[in-house]
Amino acid sequence: MNKVYLIALAAFFAATAELVISGILSMLAASVGISIAQAGMLVTAYSIGFAVGTPMVIALTSRMSRKRLMLISLLAFSISSLAFALGSHYVILMAIRVIVGASAGVFCVIALGSVAKLVKANQLGNAMGTIALAFSFSMVLGVPIGAVMSKLWGWESIFYALAIGGLLVILPLHLRLPDLAADKPEPFLQQFTVLKNVSVAGPLLLSMLLGAGNSVMLTYIAPFVEHALKLSSDAPSAVLLAVGVIGIAGSKLGGIGIDRYGSVRVMLISLAVTFLSLAAMPLFADIAPAISLALIGVWGFSIFSAVPAINAFIVRTAPSSVSFILSMNTSVTHLGLALGASTGGWLIRWKDQALYHPWLAALFVLLAFTIAALSIQYQRASIRLMQQRSTSQ
Repeated sequence: MNKVYLIALAAFFAATAELVISGILSMLAASVGISIAQAGMLVTAYSIGFAVGTPMVIALTSRMSRKRLMLISLLAFSISSLAFALGSHYVILMAIRVIVGASAGVFCVIALGSVAKLVKANQLGNAMGTIALAFSFSMVLGVPIGAVMSKLWGWESIFYALAIGGLLVILPLHLRLPDLAADKPEPFLQQFTVLKNVSVAGPLLLSMLLGAGNSVMLTYIAPFVEHALKLSSDAPSAVLLAVGVIGIAGSKLGGIGIDRYGSVRVMLISLAVTFLSLAAMPLFADIAPAISLALIGVWGFSIFSAVPAINAFIVRTAPSSVSFILSMNTSVTHLGLALGASTGGWLIRWKDQALYHPWLAALFVLLAFTIAALSIQYQRASIRLMQQRSTSQ
């Protein structure tokens, strides 16, 4: 099997572990004897592990072979998923979810960083798009399959399956992947100094703002579809499935576009389309709900095409410390998800409806687009300055 597809398969398991909890909250809560709100905190625990644990582990293991770290993190993910399936005490489950999140985060970050070393420069976008497909498939296939398995054999079954899946991929990865050298060795604290670079900090802020915008819509898409568009209670599930399917196309075509037109162009176009589709959604909610539904599809396509473009942009911005920067990118993205969910909650408490949530999401995306444009201008100005200095010497 192609090395990139093997990595994408493992990333699919990691992404499914994050998303599947949302589909089995009631069943898990009843089984463990906790409230729905407490079960929801298991999602937060995963995010904490992903956001905090990932960059710490990446920084502490900067001298380790990337291949070795990838395999160890996948093994840790499999073991912790198995432990979660066997657990029964809430506090223990919370602790295990932190480990699942951290190990999945380390694997995904190393996978994204290693792709650049496994393919030619003109194939990077397509490879990034393939990895992004794993996250789309986790929404389209992983979550519904997990829900069905949980109903048939209990919620533990999906985590047994994820553990087995992760273990089965380890050997092929070990055999197929070449030895991937570690990033340039640097002391632990010194690795964080790269964040002072505007060229690096800008894209990270962009990811956080885009994550916030996406979170506003994804978290509150059910009340928007049901109440603002006046559709049935079954509609949100169908809409999310459609977004996932459309996202598969967005991920793949976004990756192809990067190789053909460059990450900068694809990133800016995707962000612009995301903003415009969000801004227009509430305008048609009453007069033409079908148009608002179509715009949700456009939004889904554009956010998934933006992700590989942003990752490729970051990889090319800081190639010497790509693993650490990508780990920080995943961290700030999860912070953005928390920011979007909380501000979306504030808005729905204020207005008592979700009609205006696309506008709040559009505001975050507009800020992200502005940061992207400024980052690109800054990088180009820095390159021109370096060229002028080299010419004068």
